[in-house]
Amino acid sequence: MKRNKVNWKIPKGAELTELDKKVLYFQNKGHLVPTRELIKTPEQIEGIRRAGLLNTAVLDKVAENIKEGMSTAEIDKIVYDYTTSHGGIPACLGYEGFPKSVCTSINEVVCHGIPSEEEILEEGDIINVDCTTIVDGYYADASRMFIIGKTTPEKEKLVQVARECMDIGAEAAQPFGFVGDIGHAVEKHAKKNGFSVVRDLCGHGVGLEFHEEPDVLHYGRKGTGMLLVPGMVFTIEPMINMGTWEVFIDEEDGWTVVTEDELPSAQWEHTYVMTDNGLEILTY
Repeated sequence: MKRNKVNWKIPKGAELTELDKKVLYFQNKGHLVPTRELIKTPEQIEGIRRAGLLNTAVLDKVAENIKEGMSTAEIDKIVYDYTTSHGGIPACLGYEGFPKSVCTSINEVVCHGIPSEEEILEEGDIINVDCTTIVDGYYADASRMFIIGKTTPEKEKLVQVARECMDIGAEAAQPFGFVGDIGHAVEKHAKKNGFSVVRDLCGHGVGLEFHEEPDVLHYGRKGTGMLLVPGMVFTIEPMINMGTWEVFIDEEDGWTVVTEDELPSAQWEHTYVMTDNGLEILTY
């Protein structure tokens, strides 16, 4: 077994806590464990929870307004206006050069779709709206799928299974389990339904920054990846494809991720905090 970094260090002169003993036990056995910085304080968790409330309200606002015939630029405007008028900042805007406040990904677009005046929602489309909100310096990240009017039974099933994959992944995440337990559960459910899991993108730690450790892969083996310790905050956001799991990035904009076979993809995402009893959801 390869040796992982010694992440968990005891501050000089500090008494060993029960938590220290537990984490050190896993570290000494060669497992990858979080750094102490990844364990959020109760105050930080409350801050992330507040960001989660606004994030949820923004997506609720989109849900009230999204309809056939509207452009994805209109969705972007709803997100920007609602977020900023309620004291938040859209984290996507300007992030590594991303030009808009939200990602809008339709049908075969897996994620990172850029809102546009030219892109008009049509009957039968499935769209992922992915939005990260900053409130008082704290981040919360979530996305939802919307079905425009009536779609095909296949697309409907894809949207449903993607949501189940997220929920099943969250159930699999237990204190002092491993990130790999999440991916294993997600992949198993997707495959059982005849779908595939995107491997090139993953969930991530979040809260004090947009992207933190750990990487939360949505495939893999139980008992692998980073140890899950109470106080860690991260997203679970499986991208589930109707066909192949392989994807490519649109060369023209450098952002839009599309399925290799151009068959539809669906994704749901929430931000969670690990507690002593399992995950608690911070976005709704």
